[in-house]
Amino acid sequence: MSSLLRIIRHTLRFPLRSVVSFLLAVACTSLILVLPGVTMRFIDVIIPHKRLDLIIPTALLGIAAISLRQVLFTMRTYFNNALELKITHLIRVELYDKLQRLPVKWFDTKSSGEIMSRVADDVPTMDRVVIDGIDQTLAAILQFLVVLAYMIHQSWQLALITLLPLPFIGLITSWWSRRSEPKWRESSEAASALNALLHDNLTGIRQIKAYTVEPEALDHFDSASRKVGEKHMDIMKGQSIVWPAVSLIAESGIILMVAFGAWWAVEGRITPGVVMSFLVAWGFLFDPVSRINGLAQTFTRGVVAAERIFAIIDTPDESNLRDGLKLENFQGGVRFKNVGFSYGSEAPTVSEITLHAAPGQTIALVGPTGAGKSTILNLLTRFYEADTGVILLDDQPIDGLSKEWLRDNTGYVTQESFLFNTSIRENMKLANMNAGDDQIWQALESANAAGFVRDLPEGLDTVAGERGVRFSGGEKQRLSIARALLKNPPLLLLDEATSALDNQTEKLIQEALDNLRSERTCFVIAHRLSTVRKAHCIYFLRDGRICESGTHEELLALNGAYATLANATLQ
Repeated sequence: MSSLLRIIRHTLRFPLRSVVSFLLAVACTSLILVLPGVTMRFIDVIIPHKRLDLIIPTALLGIAAISLRQVLFTMRTYFNNALELKITHLIRVELYDKLQRLPVKWFDTKSSGEIMSRVADDVPTMDRVVIDGIDQTLAAILQFLVVLAYMIHQSWQLALITLLPLPFIGLITSWWSRRSEPKWRESSEAASALNALLHDNLTGIRQIKAYTVEPEALDHFDSASRKVGEKHMDIMKGQSIVWPAVSLIAESGIILMVAFGAWWAVEGRITPGVVMSFLVAWGFLFDPVSRINGLAQTFTRGVVAAERIFAIIDTPDESNLRDGLKLENFQGGVRFKNVGFSYGSEAPTVSEITLHAAPGQTIALVGPTGAGKSTILNLLTRFYEADTGVILLDDQPIDGLSKEWLRDNTGYVTQESFLFNTSIRENMKLANMNAGDDQIWQALESANAAGFVRDLPEGLDTVAGERGVRFSGGEKQRLSIARALLKNPPLLLLDEATSALDNQTEKLIQEALDNLRSERTCFVIAHRLSTVRKAHCIYFLRDGRICESGTHEELLALNGAYATLANATLQ
């Protein structure tokens, strides 16, 4: 019920459209009464009194009422569809905005396919409750009450006979509604799992082909698809029994109504015209009942979808995203004091990390894979929050700073260079939305990326493809470095920024990186020690802890873990 009320509140954000739709529903429903009234006039007045002069006017009245009702229905359909599209757009944008405000840690436990399913499928499913559910339900209730009032006015006794099947129909539909809700939820979750699997398989299609596991991938997809069908069939089995039973009870009521109507007409208690008008009105009275199946499905599926959507919307935002302290004249001083962090309940990823970077210094993080180097950068950007210890920027605790400000002042070249499926120009302008083409080309030149971009037929307008698939690893990495150059931040984080570059290209952009680092604080992660030789301080990590620190020469002199790594690299 709470989810349904929230859906209604979204509808009421467009009060004028909602009121117009309701008034059109009232007008359409009122015109229904013309048809049984016209029928009764033909039977009780025109035929027995042989009033041929009334046939054409009465028929024209009926046709005019039907025509006007259809015109109003067309207008109502237009207004309803426009309202649904507005609500769908509103909720979809609200949901996407919410996704952008959630912490990175939330995405670690959710698949992209599942999230896409909620945005693409659950939003329109939920909004069908507004049009097919709430709107049609209100119209159906209004139609039922208007027709019932007409019947009671003509013969309250025959009206009671007509209503006899309704309690049985209500019991059956209420029972099925409660029973089908968990089934719809299971069906929705199975469909979401299928979408997630499809997304993963399409994203990893090269790996599937490389390892020739197409048959196994097909089996997994077949199993997930089969599960969706099985869950849906559980619902269809119940409906194949419930709704024919409802129709049987409802249509049996016609026989009762006609039988009693004929009996009372013979006795003279009512006229034959009343019986015929009841027969016509019965269709309008039970038309809402015949729509219970569709409406129940719409409500159940919509509420299940709403629960999944509101579960995301109700998730707490990332803390300090926009609020918090924004440092003026940020110098770039960074200090870690006994910092510890774990991604889950397992052993800490990093422990007792203490390091210092003075403004303008370059700090290098080296060590074996899994030592916690990238985690330190994730903590510095506040993608994750430290469990213990404190991180300071210019002597201010980082947990009190605005994350938006922090990330605006940080350039982060990740280990996996990511390009969006849009033009090179748009990918570059992520760093500076106001940058002109001249600035973009200058950044590309500095990153030694201008040459291959100029060789492209469409230049800066070249679309990168999904995840930058049109470019090699080295090209993507150079574009990412150029993007960081374009941002020109006071704090720079380079996570294996030259890992996908050959030796020749690395030498060409090393000077650009040196220039980039010269006036800002920089943290560098690299396995190639040529990248970190000039660092002011090198921290060697193992098992999440710092075991050595110093300059390149100092660490070589220690003849420890770093020296071993350096000797292995030279070999």
